[in-house]
Amino acid sequence: MWMLTNYIDVHAHIQDPAFDPDRGEVVARMREGGIAAIVVGTDYEMSKGAVLLAEKHENLFAAVGLHPTDNQGERFEMAEYKKLAEGKKVVAVGECGLDYFRIAPGDREIEKVRQKKNFEAQVEFAAALSLPLMIHCRNAHEDMLGILGAKKKEHGEKLRGDIHFFSAGEDIAKQYLDLNFTLSFTGVVTFARDYDDALRYAPLGMIMSETDCPYAAPVPYRGKRNEPSFVREVVRRISEVRGEDFERVRKAMVENAKRVFLSGRDLLI
Repeated sequence: MWMLTNYIDVHAHIQDPAFDPDRGEVVARMREGGIAAIVVGTDYEMSKGAVLLAEKHENLFAAVGLHPTDNQGERFEMAEYKKLAEGKKVVAVGECGLDYFRIAPGDREIEKVRQKKNFEAQVEFAAALSLPLMIHCRNAHEDMLGILGAKKKEHGEKLRGDIHFFSAGEDIAKQYLDLNFTLSFTGVVTFARDYDDALRYAPLGMIMSETDCPYAAPVPYRGKRNEPSFVREVVRRISEVRGEDFERVRKAMVENAKRVFLSGRDLLI
């Protein structure tokens, strides 16, 4: 059965325990609204959960990867993640990347090396499998751009993906766009103006909508648990900030997500 897709939430964590009480109801609301989502892993167990959940629902897909800080005791093991990535619903590697936000001063250099090693392993993994990256980057854009720039020269068009939860300005946005990476925006844009310039600057064909649920709920749901159905509010705000027709933006968000993550796949959306 083919599902009419009105929205795609490109970054959701509905395998998270926050959804244990009513996950079925959350997915049912998504289906009613024509909403698809990529369920994103943050370590091996969360990636496994993402794959298992995606396999149960035609409107869910999965990304498998190791977050830079969520499980600091885990090292990226390519063989184990390769088994997960063989699933036909796996459409990306991540979320992976760099996060320097909470590094203690005395651990800074050692922690940077650890994160870079795990991230670069996942870049190679994604390129080998020809999968896009789902990138997490916080307070580390200089190093991230340096790594991606070098790897782009090595892998060319095989190296591609999205900068999830984009939270920088126009200058940083330009540098990612120059590498042909898209930018995805969350519910934060509904209550903060910090990223409006980047949102206006990026071509419509290079941005996407996400929730990062259960976190960062948009207005009018602030303070509540976020869920993929709320991605409508993100798309609405994107259209307002850009001064563009809502329906045009809505369609572009779906087509962009399909192009980046679902291109060439026989998937029912």
